[in-house]
Amino acid sequence: MPSPLPGSPKRKLREYAVLDRKPIPEHMRQSGGTMVRALQVTPKSLTRAEVREIDRRAIEEYGLPGMVLMENAGRGAAELLHALAPNAAVAIVCGRGNNAGDGFVIARHLENLGHHVRLLLAGEPAELRGDAAIAWRVADKAGMPVTRLASATPAEWEQALAGAEWIVDALLGTGATGAPRGAVATAIDAVNAAGRRGSRVFAVDLPSGLDCDTGTAAGACVRADVTATFVARKVGFDAPAATPLLGKVHVVGIGVPRPLLAACGLDPG
Repeated sequence: MPSPLPGSPKRKLREYAVLDRKPIPEHMRQSGGTMVRALQVTPKSLTRAEVREIDRRAIEEYGLPGMVLMENAGRGAAELLHALAPNAAVAIVCGRGNNAGDGFVIARHLENLGHHVRLLLAGEPAELRGDAAIAWRVADKAGMPVTRLASATPAEWEQALAGAEWIVDALLGTGATGAPRGAVATAIDAVNAAGRRGSRVFAVDLPSGLDCDTGTAAGACVRADVTATFVARKVGFDAPAATPLLGKVHVVGIGVPRPLLAACGLDPG
């Protein structure tokens, strides 16, 4: 049997049942009943160790540079946010690791899509390493508006976030454990305060402060309206304590090769 064409009922069915887990429209239930039942199985979720292993294998076994994975992740997240809020003014709050690198990529693509974007840094650029440092240099060379807030007070954070319709949380990723400290904890509190004042919050991979594996927060934690998580949901997302922190979860692909997804028990899409 030939593969379904893009836009066909079977292709759309996969998008509804696996990526966004939305209810399957009735007209799609009538086509390919066996496929419907298969795709309604809860998708596999990943642990912190599995996330690292997928990244490692994509880089070492398939030759995909880490920067390509970061670029794909950031672009996918930017396109999702643009679809949700096409003309929104966006503040992107970045930490010191690869999650910050995703944030820099998101900023570039949102700017290209016509958004007014500004970067708010909870760490110093000199602390960035590897792919995140590359993404920062591109954003810096592009002249994106940047406010450095590593030593800022809560009042200064409040001022920096003022006017943002959406705030992108790119502070901490799946590798973070324990309670956030210092400037990151201050930034998380400021993001949540802005959310209470009406800004929407978009978390990159998971809300900063949420443990990827347990779904609990040891300290300050971002309360997101939307979470764009990469490759697959994380095991901690199913914990009852995580539900009010995640908002609506969208799975964003990052270009991991199909055989690797299948080998890890993930639906290749």
